[in-house]
Amino acid sequence: MKPTSAEHEPHVPASSTPREITAKAVVLGIVLAAILAGANAYLGLKVGLTVSASIPAAVISMAVLRLLRGSTVVENNIVQTAASAGESLAAGVIFTLPALVLLGYWDGFPFLPVATIALCGGVLGVLFTVPLRRALIVEKPLRFPEGVATAEVLKAGERGGRSAVHITVAGLAGALLKFLQSGLGLVSSTVTGSVKAGGVVIGLGSELGVALLGVGYIVGLNIAFLVFLGGGLAWFAGIPLYMAFTDPAQLHAIVGDATGYDAAEAVWDEKIRYLGVGAMAVGGVWALLSVVRPMIASIRSSVAAVRAQRGGGAGEVPRTERDIPANWLLYGTLAMAVPVLLVFLFVVDRSRLEIGGGLFAATIAFGVLFALVAGFLFSSVSGYMTGLVGSSNNPVSGVTVLTLLASSLLLLVILGVQIDFAGDEAKATIAASTAVLISGVVSCAAAIAGDNLHDLKTGHLLGATPFKQQVMLVVGVVVSALCIAPILSVLYAAYGMGNSFPRPDMDPSESLQAPQAALMSSIAKGVFGGGLPWGMICAGGVLAVALIVADRLLERRGASFRMPVLAVAVGLYLPLELSVPIFVGGVIAYLVARRKRGSESGSGPGLLFASGLITGEALVGIVLAIPFAIAQSADVFAISPAVLGLSESSFSVLTDVLGVAAFVFFVLWLYRTARRSE
Repeated sequence: MKPTSAEHEPHVPASSTPREITAKAVVLGIVLAAILAGANAYLGLKVGLTVSASIPAAVISMAVLRLLRGSTVVENNIVQTAASAGESLAAGVIFTLPALVLLGYWDGFPFLPVATIALCGGVLGVLFTVPLRRALIVEKPLRFPEGVATAEVLKAGERGGRSAVHITVAGLAGALLKFLQSGLGLVSSTVTGSVKAGGVVIGLGSELGVALLGVGYIVGLNIAFLVFLGGGLAWFAGIPLYMAFTDPAQLHAIVGDATGYDAAEAVWDEKIRYLGVGAMAVGGVWALLSVVRPMIASIRSSVAAVRAQRGGGAGEVPRTERDIPANWLLYGTLAMAVPVLLVFLFVVDRSRLEIGGGLFAATIAFGVLFALVAGFLFSSVSGYMTGLVGSSNNPVSGVTVLTLLASSLLLLVILGVQIDFAGDEAKATIAASTAVLISGVVSCAAAIAGDNLHDLKTGHLLGATPFKQQVMLVVGVVVSALCIAPILSVLYAAYGMGNSFPRPDMDPSESLQAPQAALMSSIAKGVFGGGLPWGMICAGGVLAVALIVADRLLERRGASFRMPVLAVAVGLYLPLELSVPIFVGGVIAYLVARRKRGSESGSGPGLLFASGLITGEALVGIVLAIPFAIAQSADVFAISPAVLGLSESSFSVLTDVLGVAAFVFFVLWLYRTARRSE
């Protein structure tokens, strides 16, 4: 699925010198980065997902800068570039560092270690993806759906007229639905059910929000189908087979008293989702190998640009092709290694591990080196994955799981020479926490990497200067890193996390579950204490190999349908209800393309409408997080069933019906809009 030639034509000519980094753009970018970091930290800890902030930031930027007059489209792009770092860095932090609290190693979130890990990981994510820009955006046929959507939003805002109407109407409608779902609680945001045959349960469900519907339309049917295929393999085959052939006592230990969908979800969470971990491990390596050659070419091109500038030939490099110089990347990486080293030295408790100085030095050296190497590798993989399925579905937690598994196993080899972790929970906790620290650096780097490449895709379509975007993303990382530790401390003090509470009188039902961090803590403890489902992980790897072989056969035959393994791995790892609306959006794109007899990746009313759906839902999701955090409750605006004179069960049925009806309405609306000519 190659981008169209029109898509590669810059909106602003490379020969011009438009205003990009201005004082008002920097200030607005800094403010939005801080706000988005806090809002998404809350949402991610509460429900395990964050919302892509590029489009909301672009919309806010256009609204604010228009009041100040004289803004340019690339100036608005600079604002969203800095602001989106807040959302991405928050994801990298909340997926890992809360695990240190859940492990009992930390009793809060100390400012310096948290800020340092976030800052260094985020800056490394920017630096590591600079050589990938030309490889994955200019030369590689990847879509980067939110990057394309953000560019369309900014161009439509500049053009105004009918193009802006599609985004505005869809955005307002999507925002209203999101407020009815998450704010008032009158419309369900998810519907689930199950089919039971004997002792086997097949779970069914769908997210009823419209942002993922828009994402599915943008990525098209091929990728949308593969994401859904991964979910189908996990939920319609993996879970029933596991329930059918597992010892009843072992199954009961997993599901407990849960029934129906809850029972299926428990099996998926404890066992089946590890298929995705194994598939990601193999698929990640394959993705890395597939971009090695263009990446090397991109690095050589960057080095040649540096030499040209030193030789006085800077004018030969077009403005729209200027990146951070290659020598800066090396110096910046080495500079980030120093504070990471200091964090490891002061956070890892050598005395409680009871190891000698030489072994401790080897452990710390391994941690820093592994964080840098894995950070580069998985930043590349993260960038590739977001190019396939979008930054909203970038499985940073899956990449982090791989890092955690690898670092934990290697630490077990290093420390196991002297330490027997069996029965020694204190030492196992320290070793597990060391692996979490390593994963924190990699997670932040991978999260920012996907965001950086999406922003650079937007800039490529708009004719922005990559160097200036990369600088502003670093600014956004610095601001977000300084804000994230106080934000986590406030949220922890207000709600608690998982089963960890700073005060004994706190309500467990209000606790922030931090699902990814809880998974990280259980994996780390499982490696040192035993109990990981290695059979599932290996089975996922075998499945990935089969998909890679199938994709290579399709490529040789010149088939238009392809099977990139990471898209299926994403589906295996994501909850089923997230895959369904993506698939529906892809089907709409396919039907529209057939009717128009054209490409489903065009930039007509359908793409603009889909972009508006993402914008509206994301904006309200972020805005609602602020009063939720202030009031320490997600029920600030919720309407009680008693107000409507309904029982709890009747109210639940009503909200489900309204949710399904609203989703169907938006499906038909998107299809009718996409059928129109521009």
